[in-house]
Amino acid sequence: MQITDFYKIFIKYPKISTDTRTIEKGNIFFALKGDNFDGNKYIKVANNSGASYIVTDDLSNKDKKNCIYVSNSLSFLQDLAKYHRKQLTIPIIAITGTNGKTTTKELTFQVLKQKYNVKATIGNFNNHIGVPLTLLSFNNKTEIGIVEMGANHPKEIEFLCNIAKPNFGIITNIGKAHLEGFGDFDGLINTKAELYKAILDNNGQVFINDDNKLLKSIIKNQRTISYGTNNNTFCIGELISANPFVKFKIGENIIQSNLIGTYNFENLLAASCVGKYFNIEIEKIKEALENYIPTNNRSQVIKKGSCNIILDAYNANPTSISLAIDNFENIDANKKVLILGDMFELGEYAETEHNTIIKKLSNIVHQNSEIRIFLAGKNFNKLNNNEKITSFNTSEELINHISKIEFNNTWFLVKGSRGMKLESVLENINFS
Repeated sequence: MQITDFYKIFIKYPKISTDTRTIEKGNIFFALKGDNFDGNKYIKVANNSGASYIVTDDLSNKDKKNCIYVSNSLSFLQDLAKYHRKQLTIPIIAITGTNGKTTTKELTFQVLKQKYNVKATIGNFNNHIGVPLTLLSFNNKTEIGIVEMGANHPKEIEFLCNIAKPNFGIITNIGKAHLEGFGDFDGLINTKAELYKAILDNNGQVFINDDNKLLKSIIKNQRTISYGTNNNTFCIGELISANPFVKFKIGENIIQSNLIGTYNFENLLAASCVGKYFNIEIEKIKEALENYIPTNNRSQVIKKGSCNIILDAYNANPTSISLAIDNFENIDANKKVLILGDMFELGEYAETEHNTIIKKLSNIVHQNSEIRIFLAGKNFNKLNNNEKITSFNTSEELINHISKIEFNNTWFLVKGSRGMKLESVLENINFS
């Protein structure tokens, strides 16, 4: 079937599903295949759940009820999203970066919805499946679209931009992450820069952090909308404090956020800049940013008894973990506990990067005997030779140890890669 013909079906049934667990009556179900899943096995379930049509690339399903056979279901989904994008005349803002892209996306969404009908990527569904699904959720009522884009190998941002055709873009920052897939740091830089090139090709504009020298060095001769701390930027901000929550100024307006860490100042400022460009009143920007509360293990501050926990266990890489440690050091508290987990997807750089963090931690415990540090993961445990830092191979071993200790009036930082599941450690600590 041709995309133009199928698009008529999509207009009639505009909701797409790739998961029968959440399918609703009238949805079009795309039976996608991956290394660990095959949607073709759930065609009967999709029909029983009320799917209007089912797109499949399994020839054995060709003549089944409501099935539309295509050569590749995923490619067909991507082509449908690309065609749908051509029908949209709205601004689409693409957001990528090593750290902070999901937070910046959520903040930008909260700001823009003060005035516009906005739709954005749900969660961090930002890959070759998530981006098409996000685009296909935009309809004739959508006034601005926000598309988060993730990448773990070269040319991935270019591929996603070819589908989304964004006319605005933000790279939050570029740090060390997914080095296993990119080969080296230069490969990572070049991949993120693909967003700038796409915006240039689309004759669009880039929101850029004027304080970030790396981002400024890769920008081409294109239109920019700047934010930062110097007086030459379009949106000027001033960091007041971050102990632990970020407080900052735009003009004479003081904004008290619910986000911890100085590193979130630039995310808040990026969202402010977008809001200012799209003519959101500063009072509304302030209201949106102050009411935003992070969820899903991203820089959450949780109260347990007399203790405070900064839970940032959704993801970790050398850049984000180092910044989180620096920020934690600056929190005014007598008793502190650092719980860190291994950083994944670093390939040949894993030992070097984990060792760098351990050296940083060793300096901290040398200067502050009151801080306690617990590490979990094979890399951290193998490289740790500091008797003042306690390390374990697994999160389970850490839990077994730390569950026997009682804590009171203590600040915790819990951070590690998603696979470490460090949030489970909190469930087994004795807080008083």
